[in-house]
Parts: sequence; C-alpha cells; structure tokens
Amino acid sequence: MTPPSTTHLVLIPSYNPGRKVLATVRAARAQWTPVWVVVDGSTDGSADWLSTEATADPGLRVLVLPQNQGKGSAVLHGITLAAQAGFTHALTMDSDGQHPETLIPDFMAASQAAPGAMVLGKPVFGAEAPALRVNGRKVSNAWANLETLGMGIGDSLYGFRVYPITPLMKVMRSTRFMRRFDFDPEAVVRLCWAGVRPINLAAPVRYFSAQEGGVSHFKYLRDNVLLTWMHTRLFIGFLWRLPLLAWRRLKD
Repeated sequence: MTPPSTTHLVLIPSYNPGRKVLATVRAARAQWTPVWVVVDGSTDGSADWLSTEATADPGLRVLVLPQNQGKGSAVLHGITLAAQAGFTHALTMDSDGQHPETLIPDFMAASQAAPGAMVLGKPVFGAEAPALRVNGRKVSNAWANLETLGMGIGDSLYGFRVYPITPLMKVMRSTRFMRRFDFDPEAVVRLCWAGVRPINLAAPVRYFSAQEGGVSHFKYLRDNVLLTWMHTRLFIGFLWRLPLLAWRRLKD
C-alpha cells in the first residue's frame, strides 16, 4: 500500500450496496490511504458496518448523510469536506465492487503527473456485461463529445475517475443539477467547458449477479429520461458556448 497522501483521496459514494461494500472498501484501502465513504442515506445497515470498520482503521473515514440525496450530492458533500482538509484531488469509485481497485495507484499517478486534468476510466467490458447497458452508453458518449467539440471524453458514464476538486466544486455549485445519476456525464462535460482536459485510461468493469452480491439501482426508463433531459440542457448550454469552445479547439 502506498504511504498516506495529503493531496489525493479515494471517495466512495454509497447507497444500499449490501455486504459487497465491505469488500470494496477493504480492497481500496489495500491500494490507497486515505479512503472516505459517503453513506448516502442507506437503509441496509452499511453505515453501521462501515463505521465499525473505521474504528479499527485510521485510513478510513465514513461520512453518513441522514437521507438519500443522490450520487452527485454525496460526492459534493465529500469533496467539500476534503477541500477543507487540504485535499486537491478525489478518485471516485462505486461501492458495489464493479470498479478496478488495483488501478487506483495508476490513476492517482496519472493525476499527480497532470494535476490540472481529470483522469477518466474508459471501461473494458467482460462477456457478462449487459448488452443493453454497453450499447446504450454509446448514445450518451456521442452527445458528450458533441457538447465539448470532441475534447476527448472516452466514456461519459464510467464513475471510476480522478477529479481536481476545486473546479469540480465550482461547476457543481453553478447549477442545481448534477445531484443524482446525471452527475458523472454532466461533470465531465462541464469540466471540459471549464477548460479541464480529460486523460483516458482503460479500466475493466465487472458486473456481478445477484447471487454474487451484485446490486444495481439503475432504472432503465427513469434514468434514461434523466439522461435525455440532461443532454437537452447541455446541448443548449453548448450552443451559446460554441464560439469559445471553437476558439479553444483551434488553439489546440
């Protein structure tokens, strides 16, 4: 495990992940210090499990929100406290074990080498990945790259990524959106608008069956309606930013 970092932390927003969260957190802790978990109003007992875990592990901090507010809200809560503690970057990952904890040091190293950038995971899917999910994300990726004039977003939905905290807080506080499932794609688009360039690194994604402890809160109709509304808003924002974005792209 790497020595404790004073600039980069792992931040895990968590909502009703079941027992899988303990394996996820322990695996992340084996790779990095510190790890913070934001329990987003979970009702599955995970706040108690994690708090017990943290009492024996000084490298783990657990933040508990009393009510479910959404992934984006949980991330904003975590990075706000992280900034107050002096951290400059946060690697976000899901609590359900789908993200590759062994790549945490590689992503952190890429961020440390280019601190002004965001390091985005570009998912490598296994045979068990649902085809509907794999193919459906291509639509969101196409929109995200259109809305940024092709700045190079490898994947707009994969939540395993390193953010520079200050610009992320700035763009989140500039809008009332980005608080739920729309957080990941809207964050990368708005950060590109703010001049934060993406660095893409390949990363496997794992899908677990219910028998393996897998939990999914994705609702196909609800969340795709949310994404459609999000991209409608972003496209309107893109149109009035188009001259600035085009000027930047010409400079590149």
